[in-house]
Amino acid sequence: MPPDHDFVVVGAGLLGLAAGRALASRGRDVLVLEQARIGHQGAGSHGSCRIFRLGYDDPGYVAMARAARELWRELEDESGQRILRPVPHLTFGDGLHAVMDGMQRAGAPCELLTAGEAAARFPGIAAGGPALLEPESGVIAADKALRALAGPGAGLAAGGLPVRAGVRVTGIEDDGRQVTIRADGGSVLTARHVIVCAGPWTARLLATAGISVPSAPTLEQVAYLEPAGDPPPEMPIFISHSAPPMPYGLPVPDSALYKIGLHQSGPAADPDSQGQDEDTGLTRQAARLAALNVPGYRPQPVRIERCIYDNTPDDDFIVDRAGRIVVGSGTSGHGFKFGPLLGGWLASLAAGDPAGFPAAGSPASRFGLGRFSPRAAAGGGSR
Repeated sequence: MPPDHDFVVVGAGLLGLAAGRALASRGRDVLVLEQARIGHQGAGSHGSCRIFRLGYDDPGYVAMARAARELWRELEDESGQRILRPVPHLTFGDGLHAVMDGMQRAGAPCELLTAGEAAARFPGIAAGGPALLEPESGVIAADKALRALAGPGAGLAAGGLPVRAGVRVTGIEDDGRQVTIRADGGSVLTARHVIVCAGPWTARLLATAGISVPSAPTLEQVAYLEPAGDPPPEMPIFISHSAPPMPYGLPVPDSALYKIGLHQSGPAADPDSQGQDEDTGLTRQAARLAALNVPGYRPQPVRIERCIYDNTPDDDFIVDRAGRIVVGSGTSGHGFKFGPLLGGWLASLAAGDPAGFPAAGSPASRFGLGRFSPRAAAGGGSR
């Protein structure tokens, strides 16, 4: 019997929706499966906003971010949604010059400000020293981004991307001819190819197919602050590249609130046993961060939010193919900005379309499973 679908995507978070949309826009038969609903509280893609930046010490990531920005703009045109809001970005701390070097090597604009210049231009942020100003950064409206990826446009039907919610996939089997997908309740689907973008659930799901994926989920917490008086005239994004965990902050679109967090500061987590209650220790850290770097805002958060990270050992992503199964995971808390770019790569891997890859070749050359172990890609390796 022929398979039920040409392509099935497991997970309707950012990567899954982006991969599904890329396939559907190319006229491919695709179905996206989601265990809960798009943007559910336990997913890594939920929440109001994310940072878009070019500021990496690695020129390769800078180039990827620039390519992703063009795809975000295309999605805005297709959906009629304003997703990416231009907001200046300040980098400071011990890693400032490494970030500046990476940006300059990639040809991205940036400007080194003295401590006095940074304080005069952005009085709402206390950098405590020189800062690197990035003029082409922004804030992504994350909730709108998910809706736009799932919605109509780019050749998709009026109802948008085919997403089947409430389907928890429990096992995957690749027999070399097709992939069998098993779900709770005994339901079974078959597909020519499967793309797994299940966030922190990815590793245990792929283990059922004999594919080993290193994953260390952590449960992070972010805090939302309100102004202590009149809001500062212009609040930039900031990242302090100091000793881990890195503090960061960003203005919330269509709000006077400011979101802050400490990158990769949360405890190890089981994605099936996430507690959404406040971690008072992380709240105290956030209050100290606010008092130090965001002096115009009340240090006690008005709201906290938990968010699970899907971390790899090296913080690089996983974008690879093993047999008829394609893997997109390990966004490690900095992958949202690359969503439509990574989704397109995953679609090209699944469809065997090398034209969708960067000029340097398949993304698996950098983001492949083989970097963790020569035998990691058990289904036949990257191709």
